[in-house]
Amino acid sequence: MDFITHLIYQVFAYSEAEPIIFTRLSFWIFFTVLLVGYLFIYNRPSIRNLYLLLFSLYFYYKSSGLFIILLIFSTVANYLIAFKIAGGGKRSIRKWWVALSIFINLLMLSYFKYSYFIIDLVNSIFSKDITVVNTLAVWSNSLLKTTFDVSMILLPVGISFYSFQIISYTVDVYRKKVEPLHNFVDFAFYVSFFPQLVAGPIVRAAEFIPQLRRKYSLTFNEFGYALFLILAGLVKKMVISDYISISFVDRVFDSPLSYSGFENLMAMYGYALQIYCDFSGYTDIAIGIALVLGFRLPVNFNSPYKATSITDFWHRWHISLSTWLRDYLYISLGGNRKGKLRTNVNLMITMLLGGLWHGANLKFIVWGGIHGVVLVFEKLFKRNIRHEAKRSNIKRFISFLITFHVVCFAWIFFRAENFTAAIAMIRQIFTRIGLSSIPQVMVAYSNVFWLMLIGFVIHWLPYTLVERVRGAFIDSPVWVKGIITIAVAILIVQFQSSALQPFIYFRF
Repeated sequence: MDFITHLIYQVFAYSEAEPIIFTRLSFWIFFTVLLVGYLFIYNRPSIRNLYLLLFSLYFYYKSSGLFIILLIFSTVANYLIAFKIAGGGKRSIRKWWVALSIFINLLMLSYFKYSYFIIDLVNSIFSKDITVVNTLAVWSNSLLKTTFDVSMILLPVGISFYSFQIISYTVDVYRKKVEPLHNFVDFAFYVSFFPQLVAGPIVRAAEFIPQLRRKYSLTFNEFGYALFLILAGLVKKMVISDYISISFVDRVFDSPLSYSGFENLMAMYGYALQIYCDFSGYTDIAIGIALVLGFRLPVNFNSPYKATSITDFWHRWHISLSTWLRDYLYISLGGNRKGKLRTNVNLMITMLLGGLWHGANLKFIVWGGIHGVVLVFEKLFKRNIRHEAKRSNIKRFISFLITFHVVCFAWIFFRAENFTAAIAMIRQIFTRIGLSSIPQVMVAYSNVFWLMLIGFVIHWLPYTLVERVRGAFIDSPVWVKGIITIAVAILIVQFQSSALQPFIYFRF
């Protein structure tokens, strides 16, 4: 009886130390149980959507605990507001309703993400000593007899992603690009679909809503593609990203002055690979899982380190966010419709706010600013740059090399503990390279550097070669796919660290 009680508790209790995420065995047990029931209802859209909604809410609860209340509140509020926005009233009234939707979502996001930043700013400007109080924790402790720390505000997992997704929905309803969903279950399912709920991609309503009532469809080739994405994502995250992070990158970034300039330089390159493998790995898994369930999510990465300009980079990196910022911020500010000066100002504002979206810290603003300045520079001088197809291979390679190093340099500010640590790291790279110690460093971290080299080489492989490999896997017999899956599982176990390594973008 005690065993059964313990098992029930494990299934339904939230544990902050053991969240349910793609890299845990608990998730794959969860997904297996889901699939067993799915076999009976996958071709009945109404029941299927309700079934997946319940599993999605359970997934979010096991990932974030009582923060599920915020997700439900935001879903209900914006579901109702959308009907007001779509109503046939005056445009000014409809604008107020869409403004209310944006206000609610940004207020929730700002409270959890920017409270410390705002309070520190107020204290420094007005010489106050205001302390942060978690009002929601106070209410919870009072009403539900919980014991949350009221002096600390924790960021709910995925709030940045589902807030932006909901904003895109209400704005698109206002722009008459989509009709408001009348079925609440369908809308709630769109908002909370578990594969992409906590770290994207940010899915537009126009892309997802038409799939809600379609019959289930999954060809043999699509299943092969889904399995390929899941395996590739797990290898990216658990073999490459986690290993170089624990074994080298985190050590250097945590104490840059303790390492030579060469080690800091290699950590910069290492983090560029780490964050790509971590974030694109999550996206690959999410797209693969969704495809198995019969839903198509948008591509979020397209070999970003092959970019030959920062403009090209943002067409390849976190595509769902970059297009969101373009369509709902840059264009709303006026885009390129109000002259060159205003265009460049709008571009800088968009990139600075894009940096701030990642966190209320000077280092993120600087990261966004670096990208913004280079984007403005590229716009100003694009007339002097020959069309991509007409440029020589040498010029394209030089452009690629410059772009890659601008991106890597900016990652220093993104990853460093703070702005001061980022400056210290840059100073180490340029003033204390430590040429004499390079051979010893290469030997000491040979496994890490070999893995980094392999990771970058795979990333830079020609598209046609990558497609051949993917196509060969997709076309292979089931028994071959099974052997490869087992081999990947063994590889992951060999590289798996003892401590959980959460996905980087969970903190955003």
